[in-house]
Amino acid sequence: MSLIGKDVADFSVQAFVNNDFKTVTKADLLGKWSVFVFYPADFTFVCPTELGDLADLYAEFQKVGCEIYSVSCDTHWVHKAWRDASDTIKKIQYPMLADPTHALAEDFDVMIEADGVAERGSFVINPEGKIVAYEVNSGSVGRNAHELLRRVEASQFVATHDDQVCPANWQPGAATLAPSLDLVGQL
Repeated sequence: MSLIGKDVADFSVQAFVNNDFKTVTKADLLGKWSVFVFYPADFTFVCPTELGDLADLYAEFQKVGCEIYSVSCDTHWVHKAWRDASDTIKKIQYPMLADPTHALAEDFDVMIEADGVAERGSFVINPEGKIVAYEVNSGSVGRNAHELLRRVEASQFVATHDDQVCPANWQPGAATLAPSLDLVGQL
């Protein structure tokens, strides 16, 4: 079953952000674009490469009005310990959400029950709190922050241009497609 169009369920979790703890709720998502990036666990091998890649592009996500939320089933205390121990994690400025109860991982359907961790899932959430794009990878396959940013920008474009679609490899400013209503019925 697809998660496209699914409303993110109400939630309230602890986050580690800017060397402090804070509560993040669904209300924090509403009114702006968001990205949830689930990863299996802190103190692992692939995860810091992905989170560091996102940290390097964080200003670009902010420029397009999108907040990044990384999410693992670790506690906010473990996020802090990881930041204290890792130069890569020290550069993260976006909120690191703690999901020790697995509520978020279950809502986004990325929970690996047998292991108690989440799959690598990336979710683009519109200002109404609905999932508009997502991708789930196996634990051994890292993601690309540039592609995730492109997916956010494409989602934002089609949200404001309902008569246009973005073709493969679309980049902001590139040509889009205007599907003919006559052709849509033939698909």
